[in-house]
Amino acid sequence: MSIDKKVIRLLADGPVGSGLSNMALDADEFQSDLPEQYVYEFFKDANLGLTVGVWTTTTMQESFGPYPGDEVVVILDGQAEMVDAQGQTTPINSGATACITNGLPISWKQTGFLRKFFITYENPNETEVVKGTVIGGVIVLEQDALNRNLETLKATAPFKISGDMPIQRDNCIYKNDQGNFIVGMWDSEEFESDMEPFPCHEFVHLLEGSLTITEGNGSAYEFQKGDVFFVPEGAICSLKADTYIKKFYTIFDANTLN
Repeated sequence: MSIDKKVIRLLADGPVGSGLSNMALDADEFQSDLPEQYVYEFFKDANLGLTVGVWTTTTMQESFGPYPGDEVVVILDGQAEMVDAQGQTTPINSGATACITNGLPISWKQTGFLRKFFITYENPNETEVVKGTVIGGVIVLEQDALNRNLETLKATAPFKISGDMPIQRDNCIYKNDQGNFIVGMWDSEEFESDMEPFPCHEFVHLLEGSLTITEGNGSAYEFQKGDVFFVPEGAICSLKADTYIKKFYTIFDANTLN
């Protein structure tokens, strides 16, 4: 687990030499027999209620919600169903990225092994809420659908671009009630940004192209199609894409906290 202001590459088995930790489970939180679950938290800020990690589970069904916070998941292995009390379901299949919104009265159900990357936001100052249904409250991100509504951005702010201004497009599909947890898809022509503090926390699933992020100390990270990574707010870095890139993103902006 890290709270350093450094770029973090998410690894399915956790960091080399560390691995995942066995989770202590409460039978009251499950409708099924207790599964085996393991987790590694790459980033956790309890004051913000923000956590980024990798999690595994065996066959299980959780008790019905409300779902504890906003979460974006990237399913690496297996598949799951989000089920509400009326029996309505939304599946999340292997390889999918999905957003599960805060307060849904739902149950996570699955058969077989599952592994996911995740970013969760649980507002530490919010009392438990129940709202919405699984239909519309669980959003599976689909590139083809999101491509149709990408809108060209008028500026590259908050990033300062070196050289020619690239064409960049965005489609924001979810923003929570506080306005600080934002999910969508973004693409860009090749570009390079100046070295500066990163303006927000961002969790990225890179869909196309490649991206190099260089930190102020000279450490460079190269990300390719399919990679998932996290950049914490305040990390001193520059970004460079030599070709067209596309990503699913989850932004958490601590500056909009109530």
